[in-house]
Amino acid sequence: MLDIKDKILGISVTNEDGEPFEFKNLRNKKFVLYFYPKDDTPGCTKEALSFSDNMEVFKNLGYRIIGVSKDDASKHKKFIEKYKLNFTLISDVNLDLCKIFNVWVEKSMYGKKYMGIERSTFLIHQNFEIIKSWSKVKVSGHIEEIVDYISN
Repeated sequence: MLDIKDKILGISVTNEDGEPFEFKNLRNKKFVLYFYPKDDTPGCTKEALSFSDNMEVFKNLGYRIIGVSKDDASKHKKFIEKYKLNFTLISDVNLDLCKIFNVWVEKSMYGKKYMGIERSTFLIHQNFEIIKSWSKVKVSGHIEEIVDYISN
């Protein structure tokens, strides 16, 4: 499993309002950090809405939800407003966070290779310990899979 404790604290990212997002404020918290390719695309919208629709479940289990893509803050803001999302989106425009979590990968579509974010989710506990990770996430059923894991 990745050791992110020291690496994540020095990262400079912003939230949907363009304000600095500091991971040190999450040192004693539990959170779900999920990486997705792009705002306002069908799969990414379905995934964001699933998290948003289940926010109370996650809150009751003691978790905060944080989404990450390389889209800038203004795109995140529009995405949140359009779908009334109820959690933070982080802009990782420099891909620092994506590289720490090894989600910036070579992908292939119709035989063409390109670099992009692999849809991935990380369950993180106090002091940035990764408890569980999911890579190459399929959106359908993923939220249930996370909740089931947390609940057991």
